[in-house]
Amino acid sequence: FQKHSADIVYSLVKWSRLMMVVGSIYVLIAIFLFVNSLMILTFFKKAAFFTNTRYIFFAHALVCDSIFLALSDALLVMSYSRAPMTGGLCILLVSILGILSVATPLTLTAMSLERYVAICMPLRHSELSTPMRAIYSILLIQALSSVNRMIIMSILFSAVSLRFYTNPLICSTEQMIVFPWQGHISSALSQLYFLVMSLVIAFTYVKILAASRAASSERKTSTNKGLRTVILHGFQLLLCLIQFVCPLIESIVMKINFNLFMELRYFDYIFFILAPRCLSPLVYGLRDKDFMVVLKYYGLKHFQNLYFYTDRFV
Repeated sequence: FQKHSADIVYSLVKWSRLMMVVGSIYVLIAIFLFVNSLMILTFFKKAAFFTNTRYIFFAHALVCDSIFLALSDALLVMSYSRAPMTGGLCILLVSILGILSVATPLTLTAMSLERYVAICMPLRHSELSTPMRAIYSILLIQALSSVNRMIIMSILFSAVSLRFYTNPLICSTEQMIVFPWQGHISSALSQLYFLVMSLVIAFTYVKILAASRAASSERKTSTNKGLRTVILHGFQLLLCLIQFVCPLIESIVMKINFNLFMELRYFDYIFFILAPRCLSPLVYGLRDKDFMVVLKYYGLKHFQNLYFYTDRFV
């Protein structure tokens, strides 16, 4: 009886800790979704932002991150509440998350290249960095982001029966892996992507650093700011790169200690999945003076309208 009571107490403590972690993640995601939504609204309110490649890439990153945060939060809650969904719906959600998880670092790489062109090739910046080319780049980013997921899904479609799409299951990325070599292909392709992106980030950093040292005193401020931006992009990319190593470490830990595996998964989710996407508003939005002026204006206007609207009904 005492052992049974101790097990019940342990289960309650464990469940309360789980709810605290999930609740804190939910609050964190809600805050950043609000900030991202306000920044997206700011982008669409100012026509001058539509003609600037830098802001177009930034808006694309915000949209990708917001959708990713909302869907990952929903899947997190459903996963730990053990709420099932059909296999077809799970495939759709996991595919969208997989595409967005690659689209964000690819967009960061494109933004670093845009800073390289602006600082190291200022005379050709207006020619190379146009809104139409930014749109084409975003389409290319989405196409490249879909390659890995299309390979995984093609193997899944050929291996599972039709009942898989209608049967209820606890949705997770692991449900999409039917063969061990399927995961190896996905991992190899992801590592290739991030190797290329890391080389591009390193290239832009070295070039902007050289331009910063050779720049006159008038241009040093802009080149130094561009250099700090590329460094922050590199840090974001590093966090995104680590998230693709996490499943391998988690699978090893799960065989040793399941409780430790669950805690490790929370840690990985917060620091290597959420953190890189929560940094985007800080790297560009809050550091950009022009964007901050418009953000403050529409942010204050929104809160004033909300205050007057609620005050009428109190």
